[in-house]
Amino acid sequence: MKRHLEYPKCSLYRYLANTAKKYPDYDAINYYGKKLTYRRLIGEISRTARALTAAGVRKGDSVSVCLPNIPQAIFLFYAINKVGAVANMIHPMSAENEMIRYMELTESRYIFFLDSIADKVRKVCLKVCPEKAVAVNVSAYMPPQVQVGYFAKLKGKLPEITGFDSWSDFISGAKGITYNINAEVKPDDTAAILYSGGTTGVPKGIMLTNLNFNALADQSIDGTGTLYAGERMLSIMPIFHGFGLGVCIHTLLILGGTAIILPKFSAAEFHELLFKYKPNIISGVPAIYEAMLKNTDFAGKDMSFLKTVISGGDSLSASSKKKLNALLAEHGSTARVREGYGLTECVTGCCLLPEESDKLDSVGLPYADTYFKIVDTEGNELPAGETGEIILRGTTVMKGYYKAPEETANTLRMRDDGHIWLHTGDLGYMDEEGYVFFRQRLKRMIVSGGYNIYPQNIEEVINSHRDVVMCAVVGVPDRIMGEMARAYVVAKEGVNKDALRDELNDMLKREVAKYALPREIRFKDSLPKTLVGKVDYLALKAEE
Repeated sequence: MKRHLEYPKCSLYRYLANTAKKYPDYDAINYYGKKLTYRRLIGEISRTARALTAAGVRKGDSVSVCLPNIPQAIFLFYAINKVGAVANMIHPMSAENEMIRYMELTESRYIFFLDSIADKVRKVCLKVCPEKAVAVNVSAYMPPQVQVGYFAKLKGKLPEITGFDSWSDFISGAKGITYNINAEVKPDDTAAILYSGGTTGVPKGIMLTNLNFNALADQSIDGTGTLYAGERMLSIMPIFHGFGLGVCIHTLLILGGTAIILPKFSAAEFHELLFKYKPNIISGVPAIYEAMLKNTDFAGKDMSFLKTVISGGDSLSASSKKKLNALLAEHGSTARVREGYGLTECVTGCCLLPEESDKLDSVGLPYADTYFKIVDTEGNELPAGETGEIILRGTTVMKGYYKAPEETANTLRMRDDGHIWLHTGDLGYMDEEGYVFFRQRLKRMIVSGGYNIYPQNIEEVINSHRDVVMCAVVGVPDRIMGEMARAYVVAKEGVNKDALRDELNDMLKREVAKYALPREIRFKDSLPKTLVGKVDYLALKAEE
């Protein structure tokens, strides 16, 4: 029988504040060993909200947050909500033109960014002219001994932030606001804008509401069934993506757990973090778990502290799950890896494999109040076992794409049952018991280390070069990242290909985020075609 939950009719900040009242002395954040209780977290959020108010932020304003997983990013996310504004979440590694596009789209007049990217943001600010730009340092909330090591690594080469406010400059403004900030925020108000490709692969701003985030928290806690207040999660998925923000931060904090956060993370170092912090919960992308399987440093190690293991963001093979379950059991953990499915258009996960299930090739059962169908190209519902497009509806489905009504209408469609369904652009099927099986993305999106890469964006840059006839970008297997982008280019006759490769790389570095840069550019005389004359991307992916 389908589960139904009652959701809070409040803002995501207010929902967090309710948790803080229940567990004021529990640790909310662990940052390099420095712990902040829920009481302290609410205090920091309130101070940040007063500083935002002093800076001129008002209800409905867009505030760009271009930060990794550091305490200030969490303070800002909830403080922006507290004042009734909208958090415009931007990847710090975004290219200059991407940042300009995201700020112009949302008419964002404020930006908080990592001080190490100050040179890039300086150029962005010349184009968008924000009212306030604040450079934030990762060291402020580190324990003293960690700060010493951090500055020693910099060797005196601190980022040049002249012309920007520092975090301490910004936060000092809170002193001038003596009243409590308590904007009227409704469940259906947009809380954050995250970026994804939509159904066309062109990055769109996804409007996610307070209800979307709060429902996700309740559904995740209910669907997982193994999460308890006081437990610790290694929250290494980035806060500027739905998985990191929705599950590893908001869900965990609503639970009353401790988010162990780090500004930088490498899958290859995951095992070190695991034994250093001994979390009860890990939730990440397949690249993390594949790195675990390749690691030889687990011999003799006790992993009994690990109770819940969740995989999402991309497919993890059934054989890898079996190997992981064996690894966990061998080292004293009762956890079994559980794969989920979701997309940013419904914040993140909306489906999860039950702990007791042996259907290891499934992404599990839909969450409470979340409904799935499989349809053909005409929109007709398919019977169990037949593959088609996955569509879904529920309380976590986005409000729409910001300022993109046509794309929204193409993705959120009313069916004969009177409900609006999210067309995911993904292929899969359901069995007789309602288990969902993900097969592949209809979109050509590449998933690399949990980050979404859109080939069309890269192709647009390459095709703009005068000496390029045509190109195609595909994802190819990568041992650590899962996939990496590879570009195939057909150049004009007589062109010096080495010089062209250098020019294309320079162009891509200016226009494309670092994580999305092609690992390799290959030249071909022509691109393979399908029988109907389209580029055969599968043939390109199959090349060695």
